[in-house]
Amino acid sequence: MKLYCGSDLHSNNSVVVILDEADKVIYQKKLNHDLFSILQQLSVYKNAITAIAIESTFNWYWLADGLMPLRDFCL
Repeated sequence: MKLYCGSDLHSNNSVVVILDEADKVIYQKKLNHDLFSILQQLSVYKNAITAIAIESTFNWYWLADGLMPLRDFCL
């Protein structure tokens, strides 16, 4: 099953959603801006995540850089 992840970044937290191929919400949670915590939450699904989208706001770079290690799993 392919999963797709999206993150809506706010000033001090992010809403992370994971959808399946039928657009069913598999995971949805508001997370503090803590890279380790976000990676820990996504690690459960890392082998199924096909793509990750991040809202392009002024504070996107830290999350994009931090998620780069997952790209090997997102093929």
